[in-house]
Amino acid sequence: MGENEKQANLTPEEVSRYARHLSLPEIGLKGQEQLKNSSVITIGTGGLGSPLLIYLAAAGIGRIGIVDFDLVEDSNLQRQIIHTTNSIGTEKTDSAKKHLLKINPYCQIDLFNEKLTKDNALNILNGYDIICDCSDNFPTRYLINDASTILSKPCVYGSIAGFEGQASVFNLTKESPNYRDLIPIPPPLELIPSCSEAGVMGILPGIIGTIQATETIKIITKIGNPLDGRLLTFNALKMSFKELTLRPNIENKKIHQLIDYDKYCSNTLPSNAKNKINFKIKSISTKDLKSLLNKQPDKISVIDVRHLAEHLKSSIPGSKLIPLHEIENGEALEKIQEIKNDYDIYFYCKTGNRSIRAIKYLEKFGINSINIEGGIEAWDQGK
Repeated sequence: MGENEKQANLTPEEVSRYARHLSLPEIGLKGQEQLKNSSVITIGTGGLGSPLLIYLAAAGIGRIGIVDFDLVEDSNLQRQIIHTTNSIGTEKTDSAKKHLLKINPYCQIDLFNEKLTKDNALNILNGYDIICDCSDNFPTRYLINDASTILSKPCVYGSIAGFEGQASVFNLTKESPNYRDLIPIPPPLELIPSCSEAGVMGILPGIIGTIQATETIKIITKIGNPLDGRLLTFNALKMSFKELTLRPNIENKKIHQLIDYDKYCSNTLPSNAKNKINFKIKSISTKDLKSLLNKQPDKISVIDVRHLAEHLKSSIPGSKLIPLHEIENGEALEKIQEIKNDYDIYFYCKTGNRSIRAIKYLEKFGINSINIEGGIEAWDQGK
């Protein structure tokens, strides 16, 4: 494939290591040599990237690139199985490389300890045969998609949230759909909870990441039917898979340059739609809130809509915990109605997305409240 199509001979040690692959007629010696000659780059070394990288290394991928700029945190270890307790505080790329070389010392591991941006994406991704999208946010997904479209590189996609995940293969051929055929326009940012906000079942990324690894190996060895033009969805609670057909839109192939994706994902709604979203939402800065709490503490009720673990880690002093899911499923409605009778209500979360959702939901029941701008992050930073 590309620069890596020269013949690769397996050493006796590699023949022994990959014996179970060699026994498969669909893979055999030729397929294993293709794996050794191939190069794959993964963006993200978290929940999806962990199992993906582990299985790619075990399978004998010759060169693996890893792009990530985060440090390992204790909250990662519930699902990011490539890292260990001893890795906490270290760079994820370094932690991943050490683990992979313990599994397979015959792999070449390239590290890019930096954020993928419009300025470096084409240069970084161009050196690899296949791109694996293990990112966790919309700007990066659109960036990866557009770069893979421009470079004509297959992109193996995965995404998770809560108890559900999905996987597909984009840009496998000139006729293949890409990510923009799945999600043409980024959804409003305030409606998108992050992994830390929404939570995720620890085993879920292991399932989806392993599917991504499977698709990558199939593409390299040219076996089976890749998820080209198909979106595979998985529900862990129901233990069920569904498959949806994706059809390409020729307009989504007309990508010739990369853009500012953070700006793109925050400005895709028409101005009139944005006004509707924020029209009724009142807000207050954390600085003004602190002043108000000093002057009128008996007239204010501050409510945290995050999860218990987040609240215990850091919270606004005196605030009450009422998680967003208890508001949206109606469990907390009566409690909030009672609070409303005696206090002005101020909501906060991590950065403001969940608190806005709570406020919009409660407006349906005549409960008016105020959003604390920037959430606990702004409070802790003294903004």
